[in-house]
Amino acid sequence: MSVPNLLKAREQSTASGKPTRKTSVIMFWLSGGPSHLDMWDPKPNAPAEVRGPFGSISTKVPGIQVSEHLPLQASIMDRLTLIRSVDCRASNHTPITLQAGNALARRTEDGKDGGGYPSMGSVVARYRGPNDPALPAFIGLADSWKADVWGAGHMGSAYEPVQGTELAGRLAVPQGITISRLEDRDSLRHQFDRLQNELDTGSSMTNMDRYGRQAVDMVVSGKAQKAFRVDEESDKLRDAYGRDSIGEKALLARRLVEAGSTYVLVSGAWGYFDHHGDDVRWGGIVKGLKPLLPRVDRVLYALINDLQARGLLDTTLVLMMGEFGRGPVINKNAGRDHWTNCMSMVVAGGGLPTGQVIGATDAKGYDIKERRVAPSDLAATVFQYLGIDLNTNWQDLSGRPIPIVTEGGKPIPELS
Repeated sequence: MSVPNLLKAREQSTASGKPTRKTSVIMFWLSGGPSHLDMWDPKPNAPAEVRGPFGSISTKVPGIQVSEHLPLQASIMDRLTLIRSVDCRASNHTPITLQAGNALARRTEDGKDGGGYPSMGSVVARYRGPNDPALPAFIGLADSWKADVWGAGHMGSAYEPVQGTELAGRLAVPQGITISRLEDRDSLRHQFDRLQNELDTGSSMTNMDRYGRQAVDMVVSGKAQKAFRVDEESDKLRDAYGRDSIGEKALLARRLVEAGSTYVLVSGAWGYFDHHGDDVRWGGIVKGLKPLLPRVDRVLYALINDLQARGLLDTTLVLMMGEFGRGPVINKNAGRDHWTNCMSMVVAGGGLPTGQVIGATDAKGYDIKERRVAPSDLAATVFQYLGIDLNTNWQDLSGRPIPIVTEGGKPIPELS
């Protein structure tokens, strides 16, 4: 079975050894770089070439406006927080920097991408583990794995994200094998492993035995396999999320955290928010971005309402973000180019304060005007929420201690 190698990510202890609440994270990754100006940071008083083709609308929270194409999010703004001042200068067209929550982790073009630093999800897999041992701690739901999901770096393959679509197939008992037979065979293997372990002075055999037993437990319990049965949900709920890629993955993400996973990453499609203009694959702002906004609007609205109805909203932190923002001036091809000065993102759930905007950009959305939020601040916020000691260090390949929160990152005070 290939599952045992993935189960090393299930270590359920923080650096302090203290028990943690059953909290979880769902991250929406809007691959390609969503336009802050055309979504969550509109500039209605700016010149047309900056303002863009969309209008802005008021939200449930007085004084906060968003794009006219996000009416559902506007209606639940009291349950959302917008961060308009995320510093993404270290980011590029990869998930590395923001998914790692670390400006030192970046694309290098030299075959050493990420500098060995792990993603936030991998840190969670190592130092927090799953809420239920029958589920992996860190699961990715993405079609383009390398482009949309950052992994463990040099922290080790045991903490790589589990590919959700592949995991579902691994959870079935092989044809011709019954549960009782599987358990009998596992018992026999366990006896041989125990005998070998008595001859083994190291811990590797012990670990292999434990992870192998956990793999069998995962299959036998059926909890993980059941979590993937999205067709058990009502048609009404599935329609509410949307029968598209991001909607179906979001509903699966909710089922996974409800079942016991801690960190689930959702990506609808590779690069689909890369709206340079009508001359490229994903189109410009009107032809490319506009059709996507109702999907993003609907899926976040549905997830927040679904989590709240199930009593899970206060224990599930929801993030929606991409790798950077878009240029402050509409270009000649009716699109916006990459913009790494600043970006916007959405935070919801987790029992954290909502109904607010954190930070601001200047009048043209060119740069951060106030309350700069660094990637490391985001990591510190996520880790603190999950009960992971922020002073924790991991060891790189040379044995050097590396902090899980770099560059002095601090939890975002407005979210504490």
